[in-house]
Amino acid sequence: MPRAENDSSPSGSIAEPIVLGFACNWCGYAAADQAGMSKIQYPPNIKLLRVMCLGTVDPQLIMNAFTKGFDGVILFGCHLGECHYVSGNKNALLVVERIKKILHLLGLGEGRLRMEEVSAGEAPRFATLVREFVEELKPMGPNPLRVAALRTEEVGALPS
Repeated sequence: MPRAENDSSPSGSIAEPIVLGFACNWCGYAAADQAGMSKIQYPPNIKLLRVMCLGTVDPQLIMNAFTKGFDGVILFGCHLGECHYVSGNKNALLVVERIKKILHLLGLGEGRLRMEEVSAGEAPRFATLVREFVEELKPMGPNPLRVAALRTEEVGALPS
């Protein structure tokens, strides 16, 4: 059975949350890139995917992340009203709010999904948001679907 990189015990209990991040090309990903170039540290728990706009993120991709065993999903986009594609981040915000309701109904909890506004010049803010999200996920414990993911494939594998 494959194990996540951060499995810390022989019994397979997970010590650290695994997070999937979607980042818009123009702001979210640029902030992450700037954080890296500036050597601003943030938890390695996040796997970041660059998308052209958060408005292009299919809701099924977010749900697949949870069924694959990710403990949390965070979306980083332009500030509202400053989207390079006019209304992409506003549309993404509506999608996130709907998915939060589904997560609540499934018993996973709304807190496992976040959307944050960050501009290209806000590398320290990006790092802080990742740290805060990871810390918020810890008391929630592992995603209950992670056990099933551990039985079938590697936890943290990107959704297909």
